[in-house]
Amino acid sequence: MNKLFNLHNGEERKEKVLENVRNSISFSGSNFWILACAIMVASIGLNVNSTAVVIGAMLISPLMGPIVGAGFALGIYDSALLRKSLKNLLISTLVGLLVSSLYFLLTPFKEAQSEILARTAPNIYDVLIAFFGGLVGVIAVTRVEKGNPIPGVAIATALMPPLCTAGYGLATGELAYFAGAMFLYAINCVFICIATFIIVKYLKYPAAEFVDKKKESRVRTWITVVTLLMIIPSVYFAYRFLEQQRFYEQVSNFITKEFEDKGNTIVYRKTFYNTSPRRIELAFLTRKFTSEQIRDEERKLAAFGITDTRLVIRQDSAFLAQASKIQNNEVANDVSKVAAELNAKMDKYVFQTDNLYSEAKAIIPQLQSLSASKQEILSDSDSASVIPVAMYESGNALSNEQTKTLQNWLKARLKVDTIEIYKRPSK
Repeated sequence: MNKLFNLHNGEERKEKVLENVRNSISFSGSNFWILACAIMVASIGLNVNSTAVVIGAMLISPLMGPIVGAGFALGIYDSALLRKSLKNLLISTLVGLLVSSLYFLLTPFKEAQSEILARTAPNIYDVLIAFFGGLVGVIAVTRVEKGNPIPGVAIATALMPPLCTAGYGLATGELAYFAGAMFLYAINCVFICIATFIIVKYLKYPAAEFVDKKKESRVRTWITVVTLLMIIPSVYFAYRFLEQQRFYEQVSNFITKEFEDKGNTIVYRKTFYNTSPRRIELAFLTRKFTSEQIRDEERKLAAFGITDTRLVIRQDSAFLAQASKIQNNEVANDVSKVAAELNAKMDKYVFQTDNLYSEAKAIIPQLQSLSASKQEILSDSDSASVIPVAMYESGNALSNEQTKTLQNWLKARLKVDTIEIYKRPSK
C-alpha cells in the first residue's frame, strides 16, 4: 500500500521543481505573447460558440503558472514568491479582462452563446473539478516525467474561458454574467492553489524562511477562511442548479402526460424559472381552452410537484400563426438537411448518366447497352475505396482499340481520372 500511494517515487529534485515554478510565474517575453494570444483565441471561441477553439485557448493559456507559484509559496512560506505570484496573477487577470472586453465591444455579434452561459453559474461541482484537477496538475509538475496529465488539467481547470466571459459581461453591461464568471475564475484559482499547498506539504518541501507556530497558524487560518468563502456560495448555487433541473423535469413530465400523450400537438413551449411566480407558456396547434379548463390544468400542477407556478396557454391567432410558421420552418430545415445528406451519399456512388448510352452508341454503334456507376471495394484491412466502373452489352466483345476509345471518352464525359470497363455476361 505504501508503494501504491507513495508520491516520492519518480519525484523530480525539489530545487529543480522550484526553479521551474519561479520561471513560469512571470508574464514577460514569450509568456506575455502566449497570454495575449490565448485571450484572443478564447474570446473568439466564446463569441462563435466553438468548443474546439475554447479548448485550444485552455491548452495554450499560461495562467496556471502564478497560481501554482502561490500554492508553492504558501507551502514553503516564501513571502517574496507569494507576492510575485499574486502580482503576476493580478496583472494577467486585468490584461485578460481588458483585452476580452475590448474584443466584445468591437465585435458586431454580441449574443450570449451556450459556451458563455455555461460559465456564469458556478457551483460545488466546479470546486471539486478545480481541486482534483489542481492535485493532478501539481503532482505532474513535481514528476521527473511530466506525462500526459498537463493538457487534461489545463482543460479541466479552465481559467481563460471564465475570465473572457467576465470580459463579455463588462462589455455588454451584463453584470450578472461578470459576477458569475469571476466567481468561477476565483474558484479555479483558489482551489488549484489549495491543492498545490497540500501536495507541497505532503512532499515535505523545505521552508524558505524561518516559520514560527504563530505564522503557520495564520496561514492555515487564511486558507480555511478563503476555502469557506468559496465553498458556501458554491453549495448554494449547486442546490439552486439541482432545484432548477428538478423543476424542468417535472414540467416536462406534466406536459407529456397531460397534453402530448392525449394527442395534442404543441407548437410553442417555454418555461420561466426565475420569475415570481414561475411560468409555463404553451400554445397548441388546434386545441382551444376555456378559462375554466386552463384553471383546471393549472390545479393539476401540484400533483406533479410543481408549486408557485402559473400555466399560460397562448391562443391569440397572430401568436399561433407565428409559432406554427417557426415550427414548419424547423421541420422544413430538418427535411432539407436529410435530403442534402442523401444527395451527398448518392453523389458518392452515382454518376449523372443522362444520354450516356445514346452518345456512346454514336461512337461505337455495336453497343446494345451501357451503364456506369461508382463501386465500393472492400478489403481485409477494413478500408474501402470507390472506383468508377462501366459495363456494356454487345454481340461481340469490343476490340482493344474500341475499349480504349470508350474508356477515354467515358473519362472525359464523367470527369474521372480512371474507369474500368467490363462486358456484361450474356443472359
